[in-house]
Amino acid sequence: MSSPAELFKLLSCGVYVIGVTDGNQYNAFTAAWVIQVSFQPLLLALSINPQHRSYAMLKAGESFTVNVLGKDQAELARHFASPIADRLAKLPWRPGKTGAPILSQALAYLECRLEENYPAGDHRLILGRAVGGARFQPGEPLLYRDTGDMNGASHLFPEKF
Repeated sequence: MSSPAELFKLLSCGVYVIGVTDGNQYNAFTAAWVIQVSFQPLLLALSINPQHRSYAMLKAGESFTVNVLGKDQAELARHFASPIADRLAKLPWRPGKTGAPILSQALAYLECRLEENYPAGDHRLILGRAVGGARFQPGEPLLYRDTGDMNGASHLFPEKF
């Protein structure tokens, strides 16, 4: 019988860097739980741990960016998953029209305004309305399954259902 960790790793997810801002403070973190949920209006859902310092910034700034990483950018994903205090230092980025960080080296980005915020177990489910975006370069997106256990999440799954 398969474990929940094995089964959940079969779900297809991309790997993204989520940019957030609150005034003159900026941060970014790696996320895999991002999905389009509506065409009209264009809505995305993002899952975030409310204990993460970026959650408070996202709530206060009421916006975020979804920076799409390329399949050759696993090291960049690791960088934004690390406990570095200022993950944006020494990397090229610019604030979008909402102020949230846009990574210059990403494949593409979507810029979103916060629409809703719901409890979702040990995370929060954020709905964001896409208000802009662009593709910077050609390429295939990085998939979560290709990162191994980069974020160490496999120990968070229960052993059985």
